[in-house]
Amino acid sequence: MTGPRLYGIRHHGPGSARSVREALAELGPDVVLIEGPTEADELVPLAGDSEMQPPVALLGYAPGDPKKAAFWPFAVFSPEWQAIRYALGAGVPVRFCDLPAAYQLAMFDRGRDQPRTDPVSELAEAAGYDDPERWWEDVVEHVPGTGVFDALAEAIAFLRAEDTEPDPRDAVREAHMRKVLRRTVKDGYQRIAVVCGAWHVPALSACAAAAAGQDLPSAAADDRLLRGLPKVKAALTWVPWTYGRLSYTSGYGAGIRSPGWYDHLFSSDRQPIEGWLAKAAAVLRADGVPASSAHVIESVRLAEALAALRGRPLAGLEAATCS
Repeated sequence: MTGPRLYGIRHHGPGSARSVREALAELGPDVVLIEGPTEADELVPLAGDSEMQPPVALLGYAPGDPKKAAFWPFAVFSPEWQAIRYALGAGVPVRFCDLPAAYQLAMFDRGRDQPRTDPVSELAEAAGYDDPERWWEDVVEHVPGTGVFDALAEAIAFLRAEDTEPDPRDAVREAHMRKVLRRTVKDGYQRIAVVCGAWHVPALSACAAAAAGQDLPSAAADDRLLRGLPKVKAALTWVPWTYGRLSYTSGYGAGIRSPGWYDHLFSSDRQPIEGWLAKAAAVLRADGVPASSAHVIESVRLAEALAALRGRPLAGLEAATCS
């Protein structure tokens, strides 16, 4: 291979998590870089403890100022969590590459005046979908294999080219990611895997080709961008988390519609619809509502028929629920 490999993901997706593990197994990296605050590097070994069961979150906070705090959540179906577990199992070092929490907490109130349009929404609309989450499930989560990473990187690159007002917060974060990537190359690692949000892949692609002399933006330009950033004293630790707080209804910016459904999709390699409806029937029976095996069988058939009519690769949560 030539240069690091970039795997752009959505932060919580069962198909993405499987694809990342498959990609890492194929690559056999000698180091894994993951989007997250760099101070958390020393906390990575704790993720391998048998009692560390997701959902969990990294908590970054400013001691003495509880208003300055941020969380980086992980579920079992989060690609970053699977990358961490793969690396620990393979004896491969893991480094977080995002801007340190000390800077991110100091920049807590800074950002662009107009929020950036959700890139998933833009891609979904271009594909004729009115629901971004359904589009993502159809073209990413339900598509096996590692080819999805290159296709997604190309699509995001088109969106980034149209982004005339870059988010200043993204700019400094990506400058730091490139800085960590350069340092990792300089340290002698050759098979470098980078697991980050798909939006950041185009900003790291040129840097990933540094071995070919195509390191743009330059290291000097990134250093100038990072120089003089506000900073606070920060501490990090692992804390328990809940699926309720992974839902977008909680206000979590990277939230998903139904974490329980995604957990089921990740843990059910075969017949996910059958398993989901069987669990639903058990819940109904426990509440005294008749739900026979025949009900489950007919519901599965209906959900699969609805998916086929809609041209979907797999029945989604809506079809399973309506059935």
